[in-house]
Amino acid sequence: MAGRIRFGLMLALVLVAAGAWMVGQGSAITAAQSNFVGGDPSRPDASDIRALRLRFEAGARSNWHSHGGFQVIMAEEGRGRTQVQGEPLQEMEPGVPYYAGPGVVHWHGAAPDSYMVQLTVVGGEGPTDWLGPVSDEDYLGQ
Repeated sequence: MAGRIRFGLMLALVLVAAGAWMVGQGSAITAAQSNFVGGDPSRPDASDIRALRLRFEAGARSNWHSHGGFQVIMAEEGRGRTQVQGEPLQEMEPGVPYYAGPGVVHWHGAAPDSYMVQLTVVGGEGPTDWLGPVSDEDYLGQ
């Protein structure tokens, strides 16, 4: 009988301690709500969004192309280049995003003397339309 009482007391203490710990931790719902002011954001459907990483070696680049949806690219490591057709060449440094809207013809790749790891987010509907290669003159900004 004494063993049952001791076991019951130990179980009660464990449950009380666990409950106190849980209160200190807060529930997932409470924690998420405490990170926003003015209401919780909703999560719209993102099934049409893809994210990937590409590594371009020095001098490597895509052909001219456009997307049916949008594309956001950013150098994560190294240095790169990108250009919208008819606009000046852009040097890509890590951490700066570049946006190409639906149907905007552009290219992107590594700098001539540096590799680039590129983060890519593509969203929206429609195919990628691949066009011709980027000339050395365009690639070098001449």
